[in-house]
Amino acid sequence: MYQRPTFQDVLKAKAIIAGYLPRTPLYRYPSLCQLLGCEVYIKHENHQPVGAFKVRGGVNLMSQLSDEERRRGVIAASTGNHGQSVAYAARLFGVEATIVVPEGANPGKAVQHLLPAPIAGVHRELW
Repeated sequence: MYQRPTFQDVLKAKAIIAGYLPRTPLYRYPSLCQLLGCEVYIKHENHQPVGAFKVRGGVNLMSQLSDEERRRGVIAASTGNHGQSVAYAARLFGVEATIVVPEGANPGKAVQHLLPAPIAGVHRELW
């Protein structure tokens, strides 16, 4: 059964992913602040290895798999960022990953370039 993460869970995840992912910059944009009449800060998660914040969840998940779960591998269904994130995290932890991608998915979010052939595969026909 799903349990909502606690603040302690968030702090634990932060500590885990810090060893695998870069910190991303947070910038204030004065012109945008002036235009909107408020303080505007933008966190650039596009600086992550897969260009999206979702890689944080993938790394956190892979880090918590048992040895048996790592041996069995993981499967994800995704049209983009989630699949990229799972593939990237699986590669970091040496876990076999199968990514199911629908036909016609956005080629700009394709996961193939992240997948080392021996440990992962992309299956478009299964969607």
